[in-house]
Amino acid sequence: MEFSLGSVVVRLGLNSGPDEAHVDSITLFVALLCACILIGHLLEKNRWMNESITALFIGLCTGLIILLITKGKSSRLFLFNEELFFIYVLPPIIFNAGFQVKKKQFFRNFMTIILFGAVGTLISFIIISLGSVQLFNKLNIGFLDTRDYLALGAIFSATDSVCTLQVLNQEETPLLYSLVFGEGVVNDATSVVLFNAIQRFDLSHINSSTAMHLFGNFLYLFATSTLLGLAVGLVSAYIIKKLYFGRHSTDREVALMILMAYLSYIMSELFDLSAILTVFFCGIVMSHYTWHNVTESSRVTTKHTFATLSFIAEIFIFLYVGMDALDIEKWKFVSKSPGTSIGVSSILLGLVLVGRAAFIFPLSFVSNLTRKSQSDKIGLKQQVVMWWAGLMRGAVSMALAYNQFTKSGHTQLPGNAFMITSTISVVLFSTVVFGLLTKTLIKVLLPKTHSSNAVISELADSVDSKSLALPLLSSSRGKERESEVGRDRDNIPRPTSLRMLLSTPTHTVHYYWRKFDDAIMRPVFGGRGFTPHVPGSPTEGYLR
Repeated sequence: MEFSLGSVVVRLGLNSGPDEAHVDSITLFVALLCACILIGHLLEKNRWMNESITALFIGLCTGLIILLITKGKSSRLFLFNEELFFIYVLPPIIFNAGFQVKKKQFFRNFMTIILFGAVGTLISFIIISLGSVQLFNKLNIGFLDTRDYLALGAIFSATDSVCTLQVLNQEETPLLYSLVFGEGVVNDATSVVLFNAIQRFDLSHINSSTAMHLFGNFLYLFATSTLLGLAVGLVSAYIIKKLYFGRHSTDREVALMILMAYLSYIMSELFDLSAILTVFFCGIVMSHYTWHNVTESSRVTTKHTFATLSFIAEIFIFLYVGMDALDIEKWKFVSKSPGTSIGVSSILLGLVLVGRAAFIFPLSFVSNLTRKSQSDKIGLKQQVVMWWAGLMRGAVSMALAYNQFTKSGHTQLPGNAFMITSTISVVLFSTVVFGLLTKTLIKVLLPKTHSSNAVISELADSVDSKSLALPLLSSSRGKERESEVGRDRDNIPRPTSLRMLLSTPTHTVHYYWRKFDDAIMRPVFGGRGFTPHVPGSPTEGYLR
């Protein structure tokens, strides 16, 4: 049978929705995913390119080809569905981020991360919303109500943690990676919670009680979402530890880990909570307890499975954003006034820059007041890198914009079309320009800290792993060493608990958490050193 690419693409352009997508479109999209991976591998050592930018360029080129072959009818293989994005594409990315995170670095900077991710996002939200109200009135872009302006604040406050984490390196810049990564996850969760709260509240009469109600709802969602993620993670650890599926079938325990991880996300969506926070903390708990309760082969399988699913989802997102950027339906509304479109995009980009700077530098100053060690403080150069790395906007902003300004993937109102095209412009510009320059910026501002930070991080993790393993060894030698370490620690004079908490809050909380974890949590839920000693069980030597 003769194969014609032109006929395939024409059929793709006639599809009316994702449910009616022909097998040709799926085949072509999978082929494009393979091409992104291959080209990204060839450009791996390039100082400018990364997989995200590669996928964007391939998506743009593919969209242009489809647009030319279909004679301007379509540039996409599928219609963008924000529900598809939030239900299927985003969960593996966020879960793997929590599953692979270096917990010591993350929780060491937890208060700073919350400060940037929650308080900082609220500051950015206010600046972007108020700035849009003041500046858009001078442009003729159609009618936008209060809900639209507040939605814009939430949409453009969401940083793109996926692209940022591909730019930074966890080993080279552990502090920066921990802060940007943690802030990115909390930021996305905060932005989504704010967006959902805006859709839920009556904004016809905004007053102080409405603002307090909105803030209280945010705290409720943050707390309950986190607790749900912790609960599902602990349940999975307890089930696998008690039943120990690995004695009979490693496939069952791998399947259970994957399904329990996804269950946490779906349950959060079912209860109208922040699924991003839920699945992230579920990933942390499962890596701390559940992962150590499975067999060695299951550990390797789950670790690579989660990373692979996350990687494919990331490529999928940027490939689609690149193709959707050339959708003719949106651009025909703004083609008559390109100057206005450029003005809206420029205003939004400027507000993103200002909103980011408005909380990074002041909150870094506040954070440094609580850090007594000079090496732990966030320097000015690091603050500049954080500000720059967090300027990128991506799939979360796209999904929220589609949710607010389109209906079933289609745009009918001129004002909404301006918002969609401006969102696409900001996402493309920030991802390409800021993404390309971030690696170079880090090398210029922090040229000598990469190797030293990596060595310090490795030593810290090695010492921490050994110190954690000491009280958990079952051999007599381990018990003797534990008792010696315990006697040495007991001989060290310690200040009162209150004084410790006030002087070194992070280290104090970590100290008491480890005591609680070793005495109560690990014996019940398993983890490093508490795995079942039966044939086929994990060995201590394999523990990371």
